[in-house]
Amino acid sequence: MMDTDLFKLVGALLMLGGSLARVVTVSPSPLIRVEGQPISIRCDVNDYTGPREQDFEWMMSREASVQRIKIISTFDGSYSDQSHSKRVASGDISIMRLQDNVVELKIAEAKSQDAGLYCCQTPSTDSVISGTYEANVQLIVIPDTLKVTSQTLPSAIPEGSDLTLSCNVTRELTQPTYLSVSWSLKKGGTSEEILTFGPQGDVVTGAKYTRRYADGAIRLAPGKNGLFELVISRVTTSDEGIYECNGTEWTHENGGKWIQIVGRAKEMGTIAVIPTGQSLSVKASSSASPPSTNLLLVPGEKLTLLCSVAAGNLPSLSLEVTWLANGRDIITMERNGVVISNMSSSSAQGKRSEAGLERVGADGYRLAVRQLSTEDGGTYTCRVRAFIEKGGRSAGGGGRWHMAAEKTSNPVTVKVSQIRPSFTLALESILHPQVTSEPTELACHVTNITHLPVGGRLGVTWEHTALPGATSDPQATHLIGSLDGYGNLLPGALYSDRLRSGVMSLTRVQPDTFKLRFLRTQEIDMGQYICAISTWAVNNQGDLVKTAENQSVPLTLRWETKSPSLNVAAKRIREASVGGATFEMNCMVTTENLGEASYSVLIQSQDNLGSSVRTIMTLSPDNVMQHGVTTDPNRRDNLVLVKSSATEFRFRLGGVQLSDRGFYWCHVTAWTKQQPRQTWTSAASAESNKVKIDFQENGPSFSIAIHSDTSTVYPWHTAKMKCSIRVSGSSPKTDDLAYVVRWFFTRLRGAETTTQVAGIDRFGVVSKEYRNSSSDLSVERDDANSYTLNVHGAHDSDSGEYHCVATPWYLSASTGAWTQAGELTSSRVFLTVRFAVWESLKLPLLYGVSASVGVGLFSLVLGLVCAQCCCRNIAHTPRSGNKLMDLEMD
Repeated sequence: MMDTDLFKLVGALLMLGGSLARVVTVSPSPLIRVEGQPISIRCDVNDYTGPREQDFEWMMSREASVQRIKIISTFDGSYSDQSHSKRVASGDISIMRLQDNVVELKIAEAKSQDAGLYCCQTPSTDSVISGTYEANVQLIVIPDTLKVTSQTLPSAIPEGSDLTLSCNVTRELTQPTYLSVSWSLKKGGTSEEILTFGPQGDVVTGAKYTRRYADGAIRLAPGKNGLFELVISRVTTSDEGIYECNGTEWTHENGGKWIQIVGRAKEMGTIAVIPTGQSLSVKASSSASPPSTNLLLVPGEKLTLLCSVAAGNLPSLSLEVTWLANGRDIITMERNGVVISNMSSSSAQGKRSEAGLERVGADGYRLAVRQLSTEDGGTYTCRVRAFIEKGGRSAGGGGRWHMAAEKTSNPVTVKVSQIRPSFTLALESILHPQVTSEPTELACHVTNITHLPVGGRLGVTWEHTALPGATSDPQATHLIGSLDGYGNLLPGALYSDRLRSGVMSLTRVQPDTFKLRFLRTQEIDMGQYICAISTWAVNNQGDLVKTAENQSVPLTLRWETKSPSLNVAAKRIREASVGGATFEMNCMVTTENLGEASYSVLIQSQDNLGSSVRTIMTLSPDNVMQHGVTTDPNRRDNLVLVKSSATEFRFRLGGVQLSDRGFYWCHVTAWTKQQPRQTWTSAASAESNKVKIDFQENGPSFSIAIHSDTSTVYPWHTAKMKCSIRVSGSSPKTDDLAYVVRWFFTRLRGAETTTQVAGIDRFGVVSKEYRNSSSDLSVERDDANSYTLNVHGAHDSDSGEYHCVATPWYLSASTGAWTQAGELTSSRVFLTVRFAVWESLKLPLLYGVSASVGVGLFSLVLGLVCAQCCCRNIAHTPRSGNKLMDLEMD
């Protein structure tokens, strides 16, 4: 039993001894440090026995295979190798005990030759050697290549502006190191951290700037090639001070710890923030040229004032603008642009006119008060409140605003008073019409003008009231037109066309005299006339406004209305004494009580007095010429009708022929218009005296005769009727003669109603009229003076009287022109289409007898043929001796 207990005790002691094995640890390897910077390497020992305070020894080797070099020891002052003794003696290399079991090797300024493998040893104080008594760590020393530069900052910026802090941090990458950049603000002796970026992309803000960074008022903008920009939006006076930029190079050790190996600080400059209240200025003025702070206006005018705002940071400000009258708010434009009128109808301010406020440009706010009244006078000032947004809008919260400054402008004094000019008027008639269509002229004189401001002008308005009975509403007064202060003509609705066309005119002939003129007065223009003179003055805005108006005593215009009359006189200008000559006639028009008018002309003629009247040509009041319906189209080039003057018309007929002899005259109608755009109205008509064309042509004489080869024809035969023209006197050549021949038909003997059935013109062109008959007509020329009408396939409807009418044309030896002779009418011949009974029945009877004989012969032949073929004799068979069979057969 004792042996067992002893065995357990020995095992426990062995286990306890194994758990207390010595362990020496150093900083994680490798250690990357920068040349010229201090180095600290920690070494500790644990799980050891012996004294509580342990000793440590540091050695190093630049290569693994090279012998170690003693550096320093905690218990042996002469431990250091000769290569390190001076540095140890000078304190550049030292060892610091942090605890009984923890020390730290320190190098004040690292050198490139300090790179190597460092070993930390602890001499054994344990009763049993167990565990680790040394630990190694690799030290890498890199050159110091960190550079920090910055852009120079302005010495002063306006409050509310944006400040950009640009810092450039670079280094030469030889080992895996990292960079960070931070900005700080120094005020007096204290420094406030603004923001740090890095080394692993994280952002850390100072305590005073956390809210502004979250609102977006501070934002970081990393750039390329080591450029970092920090933007501080809407700076305030609290942002004044010295700004500094810090660049740091870091290493990330195996233990997960970030170690700063080198750092640089760059002072960027001192910033002074100019308060908004210091740069903000507000000025109120009128919009007149030049702007004035004392305005004298009259009631009814428009007041326009301008509030000009200036500030060093105006784009960064949000303004609230209020106009005040006599110290009371009248209208406000809030920061969001909403306009609020502060005028209350329940107070004395309710008597003020309506005001409007608008923003003009980036720095102007215009107040407009329309239709001023005397209550609108007083002192006007403009108050501006400037707000700056503290938070950024990118955070989604809409920002936080604070009022940075408030300023009130200089006062503008506005006086509203009414001083009415006074004057007298005199309306007179300079030209008074005696009859309709004569000109009328009225003059309106202004005298004894007082209190007309400097630069004031006069305007006029003319009105007309019709006489009782002239219109359906005798009391109706119509505006003729007016001239405003600028001299602009403003016509009335009823007189607009007449004024624009120049038939009427409104003029200012002298500074104090106005005239109304009618070039052609109409009956509707009778009545009462009034001229109203208005005074116009220039206000402070440079506009003309009406200040006063007086009316004259009515003036009545009346005249005796007389019916217009027209007289036309025709005069022969050129006589046509021979055929082919030119006849020319002139018609002169004179009028009474008509005035200005336009004329239409009809040139008419007749062969003899009492015969039918023909219209040869017409000319409309718009000077449109047309030929008459009965005018020969081939002679239209010989007819001319022109308007030689306002009241004179000339007619010319060239190549006069015998058929042109007769009487010629002009029928003239005068037309007027009440308004330029209205239609023509007939005023009066008259005919001129008649001018005769009469000449003798010593040409050939003609006679005509008609002859029919027979007076009776049978149906379907051809009837011929020859029309012969006989020439006597000075007979021209055959080539110098031509005829127009027409044939006429009358159904009943002696009837006057005739129908033209065929004709041939002088050029040999045949024409036939439409007929409801199976017969046909043709015309043939037998010789130079004979023409035959052929009726082919005569029908009973062709029975009746026929006669021919011929118009000879001959080439005049005296004029060398074709001349038309008088029309010739032949006597009448009667054509009878006889219907013969025997002749009509002869052929039908012959055809019937022939058909009957033929049918009988055919029947006889057919019977004989049938008898021969169907009724032949059959051989007789003797009767049998057997009587019974005979009987049965019977």
